This record gives sequence, structure tokens and C-alpha cells, in this order.
Amino acid sequence: MHLLLAPDKFRGTLTARQAAEAFETGWRRVRPGDTYDLAPLADGGEGTLEALVDALAGEIVPARVTGPLGEQVDAAFGVAEGPNGRIAVVEMARASGLGLISKPRRDPGRTTTYGTGELIRYALDHDPVRLVVCIGGSGTNDGGAGMAQALGANLFDAAGAAIEPGGRALINLAGIDVALLDPRLRGVKVTVASDVDNPLCGPSGASAVYGPQKGASPDDVRQLDLALAHLAAVVNRDLGIDLKDERGAGAAGGLGFGLVAFCGARLRPGIDVVMEAVGLPARLARADLVMTGEGKLDHQSLHGKVPAGVLRLAGEAEVPVLIMCGAAEVTPPGAQVWALAERFGLETALREARRCMTELAAELAERVEEPAGS
Repeated sequence: MHLLLAPDKFRGTLTARQAAEAFETGWRRVRPGDTYDLAPLADGGEGTLEALVDALAGEIVPARVTGPLGEQVDAAFGVAEGPNGRIAVVEMARASGLGLISKPRRDPGRTTTYGTGELIRYALDHDPVRLVVCIGGSGTNDGGAGMAQALGANLFDAAGAAIEPGGRALINLAGIDVALLDPRLRGVKVTVASDVDNPLCGPSGASAVYGPQKGASPDDVRQLDLALAHLAAVVNRDLGIDLKDERGAGAAGGLGFGLVAFCGARLRPGIDVVMEAVGLPARLARADLVMTGEGKLDHQSLHGKVPAGVLRLAGEAEVPVLIMCGAAEVTPPGAQVWALAERFGLETALREARRCMTELAAELAERVEEPAGS
């Protein structure tokens, strides 16, 4: 048999590559004659930078940028040679992510995407023809205003001064001037890899859905939603771009909106971007069985996440699917689901995820008799 191993990360326990390697180790114990193709995946959130750079045999470049609360933080971006020229990859969580902010300091009214703009600027120094910006894991709600400022856009208040950082200050925005926006953006195809499709504002928008987890109170949510609506109105007036109802504009606290408005980006599901980059359809065509999965398999997993993307392509290719996960709340049609927590107990699965994955893979390998998988 030829196995395609294409999992997402198991958050907090295994990277996507570690999960694939652990599965291979266990399966190989029982079926040493089988062959393996490791294709670690991601959905636009954290881990997408590594997945894309790994798939394209590129390199990760360190950088020092402005963090979400203004301090300098260590970040990184990726550079790789693609089939049509150089590709740069930026993961906004490295510069503006929620993981960079301790819980007591979380305040989406203050946090900024300025560092993400700096990462984009550094990536442009490598002369890419394509820039992929992965926008999961955000700690911000500024509509990409900080990112735009880092790239040279002037967002000013009624006195002509640059607006302050953060989503709360957007309500003071009086005008936008993009005359000094980094001209290199015009020669680069910008793709936004996102795992959500929320609009910018309203009950399904950035502030209402994701603001609370970033530290926003109910009053903050209302203020931030009004501020983002004001930003959208000024962008429409000054730049002639109407994005208030654009699907995905609300991703990463509105960074999706900002990337489209200021960088001419195209919003795409992150899993599609990654599967395309790793050449997953062609690799699936050669497989007898595919393994995918993630830490927690729930209803969200079926909408824009790695298991959903792999199931879709595997169904088209008529390749059977094993889903490995830490814990399972759903069983998607057309797949077998195996949960480490159910087999070994939750505490052990969390503490010894690699060993559990290896042992369960060996147990499953003993059950397989036919190339079609059983």
C-alpha cells in the first residue's frame, strides 16, 4: 500500500509533521513494506507558514517587528521558489497574534497589526512574485489599519495627524492617503489564506464573533464594530473600494479587509491554498489510503479546516480516509475516526501524544488487509 499522511497540527501536543511521522512509525512496525508520502497541512492559521515552507522546500527568515502592543518581538516569514517564481509567506500570528499577549493585557481596542505590515515589507525585500498572508490566530481588531500604516499608507484624523494604534482609534479616522504606499505591492500577487469567512461588521463580524476572546467587553464590541464600519466607509469614500459585505473581510479582526483594500489581495480558504501548494490532488491520485486529522474533531472541522479539505479531495479521488484526532465530537460521512483520548484516556493522550499516535497507528495497520483499506 501507498499511504498519504496529511494531518493538521494537534494543538499543544504535536505539529502536523510530528503527527505524520508518529503515524508512519507505528504503521511501519506492522507493515514495513508499505510506502509513505508525508504532506503536513494547515488551514491558514498557526502552522501554515511551516506547512507551506516545508512543501515548497523554502527557508524561514527571522525578523524583529512591532508586536501587537507596541513592543518589539521576534517573528519570521518564509521564502521559497515556486513553479512560477519566488513566493513569500507571512503568518500574521508571528507578529500580531493572540499568543503574544498575556490574558490580563488583552485589549483589541489597543492592539495593532503594524508588525504584520513590517513582516510584509521585509518579505517584499526578497522580490517575490506572489505573497501569501496567513491570518489565523489574530490578537487584533484594527481592520488592518496598522498593517497599512507600516506599508506607507497615511490614515489621519481631523487634525491631519496619524491615528493612534488599535481598533478603538479607527473612529477618529478622517481620511486616507495611499500616495506613499509601498509601490512594490503593485507587482506582487497577494493571496490571503484564512480559515473563516466572516464579514467585517455586524452580528457575524470580526468584533462580535472574535472580539470577546481577544479581551473585548460587550461595550468594547459595540465600539469596535462601529469603528470598523467607519473604516469601511472611509475606505469606500477615499479609495473607491466597497468591502462592507465581503466574505472573509472580518478575518483576523478585519485584517482580511485591510489586505484587500490596501494590497489588492484575494481572499481564499487557507486549506485550499495549502493543498494547492503541496500538490495534494496529484499525491492523492497515487495513494491507496490517506490519513488526516487534528487535535479536536468537531463541527468546525467540517467547515474550512484540514479534515474537511482532505475529505473533499479524497472523495473525488475515491481514496479511503482515516481521521486521527485527540478527541472526537463528530464522525464525518465517508471516513473512519480514531480518537487518542478514547483509546488511551484524555490525560495520557495529552501528555504522551506521540506515543499514543504511534501505538494506535500500529493497531490500525494490523486491521488492514486490502489496498482499498478496511
